[in-house]
Amino acid sequence: MNKTILATATGFGLLAIILGAFGAHGLEKVIEKTAVETFETGVRYQMYHAFFLLFLGMWDGMESNRKKVVFLVICIGILFFSFSIYLLAINELTSFDFKKIGFITPIGGSILIAGWAIFGYYILRDKTHK
Repeated sequence: MNKTILATATGFGLLAIILGAFGAHGLEKVIEKTAVETFETGVRYQMYHAFFLLFLGMWDGMESNRKKVVFLVICIGILFFSFSIYLLAINELTSFDFKKIGFITPIGGSILIAGWAIFGYYILRDKTHK
């Protein structure tokens, strides 16, 4: 069990619940429906990966240094992907045009994919567990 990973997963999960409620009950009155749906996509993927990190933190089937790599990649992916989506969704509420940084979203998605790929690679390359 890794307390750092579990605490981070808990934080991302808690934040996803808070942002999901904010999106459903606060944003629907001030931004367009498609923007709310976009916001909810960020929340959904953040929660998926919070669950992934919970599993990773509880699982004893991987070396600590490998877990750390997967953990860091997934956290960076969440921050780039979900948080850029949040900013893009509320773009009309701010004076800054977040569309200028919209290229971060697919980079974040690619980082999340890489995190899963690294996780799978480590599982397949593990010689100690069969």
